[in-house]
Amino acid sequence: MIQIGIVGCGRIMAAHLRGYRLLREAGVDDFRITALCSLSEDEARMYVRRGEGPPQRAAVSQFAGDPLAVADEYVSDFQDDVEVRVYSDFRRMIAEAPITAVNDFTSHVLHHQVADAALAADKDLLTEKPMAVSVRAARRMCELADAHQRVLGVFQSGRYMTRTRHLKWLFDSGRIGELQIMLLGSVGARWAPNSVVADTPWRHRRVEGGGISLDVGVHRFDLIRALGGEIRDIQARTAVVEPVRWGHDDQGLTQRVECDAEDTVYASFAAASGMTGELTASWAGRGGGTMPGTGDVYYTSAGRVSGDEVTFEDGSTANLADLYERECPAERKARDFPLGLTDTFALAQHEWLQAIRERRPPETSGRDALSSLACAFASLEADLAGRRVEVQEVVDGSLEDYQRAINEHYGIS
Repeated sequence: MIQIGIVGCGRIMAAHLRGYRLLREAGVDDFRITALCSLSEDEARMYVRRGEGPPQRAAVSQFAGDPLAVADEYVSDFQDDVEVRVYSDFRRMIAEAPITAVNDFTSHVLHHQVADAALAADKDLLTEKPMAVSVRAARRMCELADAHQRVLGVFQSGRYMTRTRHLKWLFDSGRIGELQIMLLGSVGARWAPNSVVADTPWRHRRVEGGGISLDVGVHRFDLIRALGGEIRDIQARTAVVEPVRWGHDDQGLTQRVECDAEDTVYASFAAASGMTGELTASWAGRGGGTMPGTGDVYYTSAGRVSGDEVTFEDGSTANLADLYERECPAERKARDFPLGLTDTFALAQHEWLQAIRERRPPETSGRDALSSLACAFASLEADLAGRRVEVQEVVDGSLEDYQRAINEHYGIS
């Protein structure tokens, strides 16, 4: 039995519990949530049992498909045969609770600290993205996992999205040729022009791992790597378009937040394969949202994908999902969506649990996530350096000027 202790019962908790509930409903019965830890025990009790404990917070997002829009999920919705212990100190939970594995859903600055405690105690670990507050911290997490022979997974949910699975099959199949150009972007949409992202002020503070490059860019670079292979180099410019943002505190009062972490990033990149592309992301922009085409655009040697439409070289078109359903082999579909699951959280959790059973790295392993994190930081390092940056410079630590203050602040050596 895999016994899981969860650290961090914040805004994203309900989406994770929904994923675990869907796993149980699909017949996965060899795991239990046995401990919850948050800033206060009352915060943890919000999620233990329906009808008991303090009321849960309302969902912070109203955007369709946003996991931060999920609410009203409890551990008791899918298990009632074990006691769930609550804690306010994650080190105490790791030392005392009946757990064999840890989920870390805390803010960015705690990921390496929770990992240090969990991995050193020989607990397998699944941590939220971005993997760590700096690449140096992420490298240390990987080294510790290797030393203790623990499974380290990172919750890169975008890798498990239905559309990502469809695109990955399409490009792997050669049906539309080889990837040549990617155009990805969104400006003036979620949290624009000057809202505090998810009512979490730390997302706008550089020393706390804030900024759109780490919050959104790490997702997007993970997608780029999954579809187009390893990224070789990046040139970028970042900006704080809105130095003051407005949100609400826990009492619902208006909150003014001063921002020093970037809310906008423009990055051009080249992959080892020769594929090139551009990524634009911004939480700023007034008057409405803008994106390329009807969504991300992919040009290939035999056509184009724009949003959900696939255009072939002869001018014929097809819907991406329909094409996948018609032509993708059944074996590939079963790998992409085991047990018929389509929820991204359930799929990521399923893969991590299976990796624990088989004692292997999960698809989004620590080492894999380190590469995506390095790409996000390469954008920040490139802006500061004023030049194109090789991603390997960031991976190996030879370039970490942007991260130096962060590493010093948290004593990451």
